[in-house]
Amino acid sequence: MPCIPKLVLFALIPLVLAFASGVARAEKRVALVIGNAGYQAGALTTPANDAGLIAQTLQAAGFDVAGARDLDQDSLRRAFRDFLEKATAAGPDTVAFVYMSGYGLQLEGENYFVPIDAKIARDSDVAAEALRMSDYIRPLAALKLKANVVVLDAARANPFAKSGSPLAGGLALVEPEPGLLIAFNAAPGTVAPEGQGPYGPYAQALAEMMREGGLPLAGVFDRARLRVNEVTKGAEVPWHASKVETALVFFERAADAPPPAVSSEQIAAIRARPMRELALQEAYSAALERDTLDGYSDFLAAYPDDPMAARVRAIMAARREALTWRRTRLVDTPAAYWSYLRRYAQGPHAADAHRRLAFLAAAFDPPPEFSALAYDVPPPPPEEIVYIRRPILIFDDPVFAFAPPPPAVIFLAPPPPEFVVLAPPPPPVGLFVLPIPIYRPVPIWVSPPAYVVSPPNNVIYNNIHNTVVVNNVTNTVTITNPSGQTQTVTPAAAIAPTAQPAAASPQAVSPRTGTPQAASAPAAPAPAVSLAPALPPSVAQKAATLQNQHPLSPGTPTSPPGQAATRPLGQPLPGMRQQPLPAVPGGAVPSAGVTPTAPPVPGSGAQPGAAPARVPGAKPPASPTPSAAVTPGTAPAGRAKRATPPSQVPAPKLGASPSPPGTTLPSRPAAPAGAPKPARAPSPPPAATHVTSPHPPAAAKPIAPPPAAAKPTSLPPPPAPAARLAPSPAPPPPPSAKPAMPPPAPAAAAARPAPPPAAPAPKVTQPEPKGCPPGKAMAVVNGQPTCK
Repeated sequence: MPCIPKLVLFALIPLVLAFASGVARAEKRVALVIGNAGYQAGALTTPANDAGLIAQTLQAAGFDVAGARDLDQDSLRRAFRDFLEKATAAGPDTVAFVYMSGYGLQLEGENYFVPIDAKIARDSDVAAEALRMSDYIRPLAALKLKANVVVLDAARANPFAKSGSPLAGGLALVEPEPGLLIAFNAAPGTVAPEGQGPYGPYAQALAEMMREGGLPLAGVFDRARLRVNEVTKGAEVPWHASKVETALVFFERAADAPPPAVSSEQIAAIRARPMRELALQEAYSAALERDTLDGYSDFLAAYPDDPMAARVRAIMAARREALTWRRTRLVDTPAAYWSYLRRYAQGPHAADAHRRLAFLAAAFDPPPEFSALAYDVPPPPPEEIVYIRRPILIFDDPVFAFAPPPPAVIFLAPPPPEFVVLAPPPPPVGLFVLPIPIYRPVPIWVSPPAYVVSPPNNVIYNNIHNTVVVNNVTNTVTITNPSGQTQTVTPAAAIAPTAQPAAASPQAVSPRTGTPQAASAPAAPAPAVSLAPALPPSVAQKAATLQNQHPLSPGTPTSPPGQAATRPLGQPLPGMRQQPLPAVPGGAVPSAGVTPTAPPVPGSGAQPGAAPARVPGAKPPASPTPSAAVTPGTAPAGRAKRATPPSQVPAPKLGASPSPPGTTLPSRPAAPAGAPKPARAPSPPPAATHVTSPHPPAAAKPIAPPPAAAKPTSLPPPPAPAARLAPSPAPPPPPSAKPAMPPPAPAAAAARPAPPPAAPAPKVTQPEPKGCPPGKAMAVVNGQPTCK
């Protein structure tokens, strides 16, 4: 019997080993994507969009992406440190991908990435103002991860270092560390033209090739070079060098996928053929795909007189000089720099050679005899000198005046229709957050490898075969499956791994149950911006600090740091929600009696704390700040007041300060029996006021009150504030009182007919005088207002 458990144990050993090997093979993928566009020295058009596109493609491939845009020097350094810590914690079975888009510089054989706040007036400022890439690439390579990929989309004509010794153009050729692939958007020593569309040609081509199922890592960058050269008509030739030994694909191709137009065996056979046996288009494409001095030399040997020979010769000239300088910089001796200057006395790196000779305390001119450095490449032929003498080498220089033919289909198929023209992404929201382009699905037979660990909170990874549109304004995500069925869900629902459109629906639908989400929606849903690549921790902390100092409403597009910010939409204007009022031109002082939360007048329909309703026909005050000289019940001369219904407390006048507690309003005369009581007492004489109306008194015309005010009896009696009124039984006002305008007519007066010639008793429809001329006061005689 004891033998049976042993047999079972031995039978389980292979299963345990297989499970352990499967667990060990699980691959984590992490990425850092930076797009710097808002440079203080001159903004760029595409880097932020390019970073958003690459980040989205990496998300679909299963990368846990941290991304940001428009970072200054301190934020860049902290972001890199955050990423190195993240890659270290991920373990050895990790693929790390770094993409940087913006301005790049080279100085003395080192490449630098420029932050947006860099101030580089001369060559000596580069090391202090920009980030030396080797300081972060070497620690990343030292982690001994499964694979490291570093892409610098930064070879551009730049506005820096315009004084002093010149800088060599583009980026410097470097030798990658073991396990590392490094790639540039333009060949070493050359610069790429600025993209004219929403995305740069290199980022768009790289995203296209990364989505190709089953394409190995080196093949992605080889085909990206062919696509960029085709799209730019030869103006841009990307470059990469790799020492990655591990087999790596971004996406796998299913076994039942349709066969490619040309099999891998046919492509291998074409590549093995000598260059002279290939047709012109195939030979040119083969030379570009190989991207070596030998490959370009073979093309020139096969087609020396073809118009394409001049362009190939320019590519060779730049590569030969870059290799020569790289060898010189690695040796780093006076003899090495003298050897470089002997070959390239006016070469792009002549100033670098002089800087290094000065650092080594050596003379610029070589001695009569010295041991010249032996290079791996022959010296440049005379026909190449014209290219390397240019301060900046651009392949679309008008001097060249030719375009290469399109690459042969044997090497590169046409782009998929959805990648021919990509729509620009919506404006980014949130500080430092990358734009979120419209995600275009990969074919149904393409998917990330099964051994890749699923990244957290990745809506793109969960919908790689669906079209995904993130709306930052409505805070929704619209997902369309290959059948055309669409649903709009919340960001939280979109992150769910099974978010698949079940049917067209105008509301948010649970991807798991298909039920509406309105009833179970959280009180504070995650904003759509949370679906963008997460900010590096240090950058997220900085963004939170800046957000607290200058809060923005959700969905408000942000300006890059360093640019003037405008008042965000949705913020209260000055004077609203207890916000301080702005200063009034001319030194006017706000009234101390203004109380924003004064209680409303009963029967007025106003709510406590609400702004007073505007009187029909009344003109707005001249300034939002009321004058301290305005007294309650006072109005400029020539303006008529709206009548207040009987037994109703008058509402505060627009633009005037309400009476503080304990203030006694001016007395009003007692009306004869049967006559409605006047609403307000006469105002003080015009001479007592200090308000200057912006409009002449003659322009103010009394406006008839609305008919709805003709029912005074339906209004409730006044509350306690009426006790503060001190009505006087004296019918006429004091002779000295000269009101600026007569009291308003009762609310019962729906119309204003001319006063009757002789009225024995006051009538409800008594007229409303239009005011007394200067020097006369209003008095009530036999129930009728009269000017005396």
